[in-house]
Amino acid sequence: MAIKQSRRDVLRAAAALSVAASVAKVGTRRAAAATEVGRKDALNGIDQVLRQAAEARDVPGVVAMAATSDGVLYQGAFGKRDLAKNSEMTPDSVFWIASMTKAVTATAAMQLVEQGKLQLEQPMGALLPDLAAPQVLEGFDDKGEPKLRAAKRPITLRHLLTHTAGFTYDIWNADTGRYEKYAQLPGIISCKNAALKTPLAFDPGDRWEYGISIDFAGKAVEAVSGQSLDIYLREHIFAPLGMTDTGFIIGSDQRARLVSVHARKPDGALEPIEFSVPQDPEFFMGGGGLYGTARDYLAFLQMLMHGGIFNGTRVLRPETVALMGKNHIGNLNVPGVWKTAAPDLSLDVELSKLFPIQELKWGLSFLINTQQAPAGRSAGSLTWAGLANTYFWLDPTKRVAGVILTQSLPFVDPRAVNLYVQFETGVYKAVSAA
Repeated sequence: MAIKQSRRDVLRAAAALSVAASVAKVGTRRAAAATEVGRKDALNGIDQVLRQAAEARDVPGVVAMAATSDGVLYQGAFGKRDLAKNSEMTPDSVFWIASMTKAVTATAAMQLVEQGKLQLEQPMGALLPDLAAPQVLEGFDDKGEPKLRAAKRPITLRHLLTHTAGFTYDIWNADTGRYEKYAQLPGIISCKNAALKTPLAFDPGDRWEYGISIDFAGKAVEAVSGQSLDIYLREHIFAPLGMTDTGFIIGSDQRARLVSVHARKPDGALEPIEFSVPQDPEFFMGGGGLYGTARDYLAFLQMLMHGGIFNGTRVLRPETVALMGKNHIGNLNVPGVWKTAAPDLSLDVELSKLFPIQELKWGLSFLINTQQAPAGRSAGSLTWAGLANTYFWLDPTKRVAGVILTQSLPFVDPRAVNLYVQFETGVYKAVSAA
């Protein structure tokens, strides 16, 4: 049976609906306003943390940036490019990003894997003569002569990209440093080919140890592309992504914005030192030779965040990006602590403090935390760093990436690491408030 409503009842109902809709709109606006206030508070908190660190000379200066899938979330620059010259830090300041170069070189290698010009399981000896007959260092005899033997298996591209080839750095491997002195080899920062003549510390695939492997991956890129690594990266990664301030060779414009490397003195004070990557190298150091800006590197991370595409330009296929972010070392683990053999360059690297009570894995070429980290990043996030205390991370789950660049030695200086953690914590507070 139909129920007839009076005109008064209809008007009352309409008025009630209108009031409810207005209340809902007010509630939505208030929630949005509260969210915006929370986000601004978190971002202002990051400003305060970075400014205080620069003023306290915990770092000489710092540039930090973060982005979500919606775009840039944060940008800040504080302190000085050079404490002796009192030059102000700016967002476009140019830093030596050191081992943050590795992920870029790995990306170049994976572009060539996509094209079928390289394969992950490909033995590199046929392509790179220096890897044709690798030798393993088993120690030294009573006379100080190195004891060498042939490696049990060939070195593959996957070994190079995952630091399981057997190559090390003298910074964390004293035997490698001892061999370099015995053979009178230059250090890797010289960018001389002789620096790559070190033997392996173990058979390929047997364990994980950080080293010069990615420099050989860069040489593999050159061998199959027919271009120098400098030109290849510029044409296939930097130019497509608009990374105009990144490269091995510094132009006059970049040099005017270059940040000086500083060293921590025994009394804790920082002072600028003479340092530069050779600008006329025998080889382009794919493991650590790039200079660049925070904005450029964030664009690189945004490309990975978006599955290989950024600003309408595809650099990698989505499945390749996913592959790079997976564990490629199987049951092996990245050690939680690396003891230093060169304390002026690096303190002990204590990853177990940043990622407590969890196994750490390695992708192509990133550290992967297997559980959520204290600052907020998700399990399965990707990260790495550069020797002069430059750091980045990419959280594919929460779709957030961050870059924080300082320029000081030794590596993992506690004050720089603490600043990194505070920055990351602030970014996740801003993301959770949004």
